[in-house]
Formats: sequence, C-alpha cells, structure tokens
Amino acid sequence: MFTSIQAVVPSKQSARTSKSHTRAMFVHSDGLQLAKDAPASLRSAITRATFKGDLGECALGDDGALLIGLGAKASLSAGSLRTAGARVGKAMFRAGMASVAFDASIFEKSSRERFGRAFAEGIALGTWRFDSLDGTASTRSTRGGKLALTSTESLFTEGLARGLATADAVNLTRRLGATPPNVCDPAFVAAEAKKLAKACGLRCRVIGYAEALKLGMGGICGVGQGSAAKPCLIVLEHKPKRVSAKARGKTLMLVGKTITYDTGGYSLKVNNGMKGMKYDKMGGMAVLGAMKAIADNALPIHVVALLPAAENMVSSNAYRPDDIITLVNGVTVEVTNTDAEGRLVLADALAWGAKEFEPAMIVDLATLTGGVVTALGNFCAGYFCDDVKLSALVEESATRVGEKVWRLPLWQEHKDFMKSQHADIINSNPSRLAHPIQGAAFLAYFVPPKTPWCHIDIAGVAQTDSPTDLSPSGPTGYGVRLVLDLVESLC
Repeated sequence: MFTSIQAVVPSKQSARTSKSHTRAMFVHSDGLQLAKDAPASLRSAITRATFKGDLGECALGDDGALLIGLGAKASLSAGSLRTAGARVGKAMFRAGMASVAFDASIFEKSSRERFGRAFAEGIALGTWRFDSLDGTASTRSTRGGKLALTSTESLFTEGLARGLATADAVNLTRRLGATPPNVCDPAFVAAEAKKLAKACGLRCRVIGYAEALKLGMGGICGVGQGSAAKPCLIVLEHKPKRVSAKARGKTLMLVGKTITYDTGGYSLKVNNGMKGMKYDKMGGMAVLGAMKAIADNALPIHVVALLPAAENMVSSNAYRPDDIITLVNGVTVEVTNTDAEGRLVLADALAWGAKEFEPAMIVDLATLTGGVVTALGNFCAGYFCDDVKLSALVEESATRVGEKVWRLPLWQEHKDFMKSQHADIINSNPSRLAHPIQGAAFLAYFVPPKTPWCHIDIAGVAQTDSPTDLSPSGPTGYGVRLVLDLVESLC
C-alpha cells in the first residue's frame, strides 16, 4: 500500500522530459504501436515475444520506462481502464516507483478525463489494504512510499485527480468497515463523522441515546439498548452556498444502516454465522464515504445523510422476540426476530429524516438480508424502487461506475405480508417467503408514499472473501461511487 497517492499538474514539456518521472505509455493488444517520441527501451520491450498488450500487462524498458497494455481497442471502456489501473498500480508498487507520467495521447480527447478518472480509481483501490492497526515492524514494512501521478495531457491529469479523490472516499469506507467492533462502536462512528465534517465543511449533529428516547425512536433505542455502547443517530449535511438550477429547492436524503456489530440478539446467529458481522455497518460507511466525495467535489445540491448506529447484543436489557416497540412515526412493531434489527434502525431514520428535511428523494443502503445474497449472489446489489425516473438514474449510475444492481419487485402484497395481529406490523415474517423483499416491504411503512425512494440491499457486495483486481479480501467500499455518480446526475 502506498502511504499517499496524488495527482500533479506539470508543464507538458516537463511531463515528457523530466528525469524524476517514470514515463509510461499505453498500447492496445491489436495495435502494438508507440508514439514517434517513445523511448527506445520501450520499443525494444514491445518487440519482446512475451509482451502481448493484454489488459493491465506491464513491461519495463531498460531505462525504467513503463509500457501498459490496454487489451483490444474494441473493449476499451472506463471499466477496463479501472481494471488496468489496479493491475498497473500493483506493478508500480512492486517496482518502488515514486513518480509516473502517463502519455495519454492514445485516448480520444473526449474520453481523456473519464478514462483518467477510472484509471486512477483503479490504482488507488487496487493497492489499498487495511493497516490502521498494524502493530509490528513486519507488517508495517509492507507499506510503500508516496506516489505522484501526472500526464502529458491535461484532461487525463484532471481525471487522475478526480479519480484519486473518489478512491480516497471509497477507502475511507473500507477502513471504517474493516475496523474491528472493539474499536468501532457507535461512539467511534460518531467521532469519525465529526472529524469528516470538520475536514470537509459538512454540518454534523449526533442525536444521543437519551435524546433519541425523548424523540420516540423505539427502533434505534430498542436495538441498541442491550449494549454498553449506546446507540445514536448521526446526521451529516452538505449545504453548499451555490445550488444548481436543476437541484434548486430539492433535498436528497441518504440513509445507511450502521450496525457496528450484530450478534443477532436473542435470535442468536449460530454455526459461526456471527463472524464477519463487523461488516453489518457497511451501508452507513458507504454513505459516510459518499458524503466525503460529495463535499470534496463541492457538488451544488443539498444532501443530508443519516446513520442510525447501534450494536445488536445479548444482555439482560436487550430487546426480545414478542416485544412490541413504537417507532418515531407512531407505527408499532411486533418483534418476531431480533436478528431483523437493521430495518428497525433504518425505519426510525427514514421516518424522522423525512419529516425533518422533507426530501425530494431518498436513497438508503443496507446490508439488510441474507436472502438477497441467496437470490443474486455476490455479483450485484438488489434494489427496490417504484419510481421509474429514480430507478433509471440508479441503473445508469451503476452501469457507469461498474457497481451492478438488479431490481426486485415490491408490491402491495409484500407490504401486507408484514402485517401483525398484535401490532401494526411485524419486523420479519416467520415463513421467510420473499425473504429479500421483506426488509424493503417493512421499510415502506416509514417512507412518505409520494416521495421517490430507492432501497439498495448491499449484503452480497459489501465485503468479499476473495481478492479481486480492485479489492483485497474484506470490505469492498461498494456504493460510494454509485451514490456519487447518482448525486452528480442530479446536479
């Protein structure tokens, strides 16, 4: 892992000639041609039988110049550049490079900023690892130094800077996601949110346990009452001085499930099902990362973010199956399963935020159900949205950034399925029919019916056990780039 990566804007001449830079050039596998002024060492490298120009393939010239394969011309896309960046980043790390100047003249001018952004995202995402708690000299020694990136093409350099900023937000999400539960409890998340707010110019309010009780947040307080680390509701607000004409008078509300550890409560997780439950906060961490990216890009739109944070623990004071709790909007909930806790904290946040901020649009992210993983695997998130326009925007953003989604149904029959004989609704239907849909059906009782709302269940994509080009095993940071792109489209 590099300790830092930054984009540097040099003069065009210095990017081509400075001896302090490693010069890098791109080439396609079906057109192994270099610019006329390419170093002789790269020309010799390209003639080697072993170099094919495959995506992310690297070859070093005798003078240290770097040749980068892009694969076939027809397959060139932002996604392929992101993958190439991840592979090249690892190669640069292994080679100990400190400053690299990319000749991006191979790309069409109209694509240079977009491709530079994706390429830099790949470099920073692909070389990240969690090292916040490395405690020995042997683990610390795997860290790299600083890396500076630049280009002969100004648009590509601009893209590099934007991509690194986006990746920094994703890696914040990953870092907090990987932080263990003995460190990362609701108070820790609140402190991190305050730090972020101070650094990025966001407003931050933390509604503590006592205040949440007074406000009637029975979901947040009920789930968190069994833990010594008391729950809270974290509210972040991005309120720029200038708002675009498109976004004027409109507020976007983001909500992220932030269960810092989930034992299942008295509906205890069994068969080693508890391991990895530190990742049950990834919806909230994705929203936190997205707010950093939104603020860093100074997007001209009013955005509020709510992170209902709690631990779901077992104790003499923990909530139980058969309890009936009242949420902030007065809806009563019969608890049938204490392991269906995420929807309870989300419900309070959704209902309270909708009344407090009157948003024009709501998007929530949550590791909500194991059912969505059974249905869709770990290849994409499942989402629920009855609004045609918002649904289209979400799918377009998902396609652009390479974070896949798949729409699942949410019908009145599903909502009726959540009705209770003893309260207004139940938090989980014991039949487990339509299991991935039950969570969304429950949440629908807490969203104003005329407000466009999208619920994204990221349970299958929030963390991975198998490393990929863009992510080591652990938290993926899924959702940050999707939400950022969505917000940009609303501006």
